[in-house]
Amino acid sequence: MNPSISTPETVVESDEELQPAEKAPINGEIREHGGKICIHYDGHWVRYYPAPSNTLSEKKALILSLQKRVFHHTEAGINSPGWRTEVARKYYEKEQDPARKRVNAAMLAGSLFNRATDIFASIVDLERKGLQVAEDNPLMKQCEACFMDALELGKQVKHFSGEEGVDELWGEPFKAFSMPPEKFYHSRFIKLAQTFASLDMIVDQMKSVFKDVDGFEAVLPMLDELRDAAKVEAETMRRDEVIFEIWPRYVVAKEALVSFKPCGLSRQADKIRYWEDGLRLLQMGANVIDYISGVRVPMPVTTRNFIDSCIRYQKSGSLDREFAIPSSCFEPPLTAPPS
Repeated sequence: MNPSISTPETVVESDEELQPAEKAPINGEIREHGGKICIHYDGHWVRYYPAPSNTLSEKKALILSLQKRVFHHTEAGINSPGWRTEVARKYYEKEQDPARKRVNAAMLAGSLFNRATDIFASIVDLERKGLQVAEDNPLMKQCEACFMDALELGKQVKHFSGEEGVDELWGEPFKAFSMPPEKFYHSRFIKLAQTFASLDMIVDQMKSVFKDVDGFEAVLPMLDELRDAAKVEAETMRRDEVIFEIWPRYVVAKEALVSFKPCGLSRQADKIRYWEDGLRLLQMGANVIDYISGVRVPMPVTTRNFIDSCIRYQKSGSLDREFAIPSSCFEPPLTAPPS
């Protein structure tokens, strides 16, 4: 690192030489940080992994791993095989009910994604047999079209929690197909940095709430530990041996928060609901952290809804809206007939 430049006005007040100021990191900078090799983006250091070589076989392995990730984190019942794409499309096109059509769109997206990976795997097999498939080959064009259609329909697919769609999961396979691995990996590092920012926002908001709730003081260090463990879990590839240390740490940190029980509470019966809702909020927060660290991309709708719940609890001492059931659901009282 280059030392900072001293000006003539600099005053040294001790006999020891001043240590050079650490140069502010720039986006994309790679260096050791926290005992591991990291890459810097937007104020966050993310564990760095070198990209695989730019070959079809390496791309196939990457796309297949992304395929597993997509279906692991999305709603059930949409992992339709690629050979059923036309059937899935038929039912999607004829469905008229909007809610059902959304589910049919999700099933078609899954089938298109599987067809794209099937085609790409076949292309790699041809290459291994000495048959080169050019980028303008009809097979490559069909593969690209399936990925793009899956990406568009994937906007209607929900996360398995039902909270929101995570269409970025559907974009990653297309990026892996169309980008050099080095560029794709850097796009993932950027998303991880954004994920870290979301985790910070959530935990900071929870700490702001629970620092003022009697009996919940012990939660604050638990939240810091879960934040750190979630970040390390999100940035670590499953094939990395260090996962055998990182995953247990994350699981234990989440279990500690979920099983927390407040101590030293007063015997004021009117506050029981307040404390119970505090425990509900802790559970909700642990789940949101789990969702985001799992998908490794920000979930803005889920985050915003949870932040709103934190603010509501902080202001009113309750998680329930004042009118959970719309007034329109209540019929007007019957009037007695005139005598």
